[in-house]
Amino acid sequence: MTPPQRRRREPDPEPTPQPPKEGEGKNPERLYIITGPDGERAPLDLVTLIVARAEPPSSATPEQTAVLRMCRAPLAVAEVSAYLSLPFSVVTVLLTEMLAAELVQARAPIVRQHLPDRSLLEAVMNGLQRL
Repeated sequence: MTPPQRRRREPDPEPTPQPPKEGEGKNPERLYIITGPDGERAPLDLVTLIVARAEPPSSATPEQTAVLRMCRAPLAVAEVSAYLSLPFSVVTVLLTEMLAAELVQARAPIVRQHLPDRSLLEAVMNGLQRL
């Protein structure tokens, strides 16, 4: 019985390069192109509410137009970031520009009190006792 013969593997031939499809082969847009020059940022956190103050102007970028349409009702910065699929840091720069142009307004979130006011509880109790 003869042992099996080993064959040396030859490398696969290089595949012929295909021409790139439209949109492929190009570098994607960098995020700093969307946000413009980086300067001072507004003190925004994830729960700051953003409300549109104006209709989108004709000179607005697509991102600004999307923010103005979304924020007709108050929307948190984290939600704006998620809906636009942009990082939080990019959205804060974008919103800072919009705040400077007075296109949007930033509001602090509504915080509920930990304990209700004692006078309110007494008034409710007195009202219930009169029934």
